[in-house]
Amino acid sequence: MWTREQLKLSAKESLKGNYWQAFWVGIVLAIFSGIGGGGGSGGGGSSSNWETAERHFGNNDNFMIIAIAIIVLAVLYRILIGFSLEVGSRKYFVQLAQGKNTEGCYGFAFDGSNYRGIISAMFLKGFYNFLWSLLFVIPGIVKSYSYRMVPNILADNPRLSADEAITLSRKMMNGHKMDTFVLDLSFLGWYLLGLLALVIGTLFVHPYVYATEAHLYLVLRSNAIGGGFCTYEDLNLGRETNYFDTGNDGNDYFRRDDY
Repeated sequence: MWTREQLKLSAKESLKGNYWQAFWVGIVLAIFSGIGGGGGSGGGGSSSNWETAERHFGNNDNFMIIAIAIIVLAVLYRILIGFSLEVGSRKYFVQLAQGKNTEGCYGFAFDGSNYRGIISAMFLKGFYNFLWSLLFVIPGIVKSYSYRMVPNILADNPRLSADEAITLSRKMMNGHKMDTFVLDLSFLGWYLLGLLALVIGTLFVHPYVYATEAHLYLVLRSNAIGGGFCTYEDLNLGRETNYFDTGNDGNDYFRRDDY
């Protein structure tokens, strides 16, 4: 079974000599994955701000039209550009975790049928997350972890159907959701330190977090192949691809009885 310590140790190794490139990719991923990307910015504005905006735009009707237009444009940008940037960023970190060439990750995500498959699957993932979030907070959080690996799966094979990518993510995360939640919590201290550094410090934590998540995906991917949930061909992988990386204690991250 994987451990937080093993994943983080491997993440640090991956970032050696690659940190600054990973830093910029991490900023892109933070913006479009909603982690540290200021997803709640603008919320809870005061009435004085509203009145100022209303005076600026002349009347309520004009203000509402402009506000709706901005929201629609933001959603379209997220769908048409953001989804592919997120998947391309995930591909970068997965390639980095494997010591492979990281060039062309963004171009791959915008290429023809890859692009269409990414938009379809990511949109459905977001739609499902939205529906589950309507059923109270806890079910929404649980399902968000079930669908957590969809961008990574698409980074391997964007031509999987949306249902195939989501189903495979659910199977990968089965039995790992709570451990992944605890893994996320383990970075909380780093983010709090970053906030003390005028928020800017959080940007320097992103590469470490995303590299760790990439190593987690590689472990879960090996689990899925070993457990018969998918094949090498399903994820565009060569038969020589494997992930039996070891930690300091020499124990494999993945064992065939750890499903």
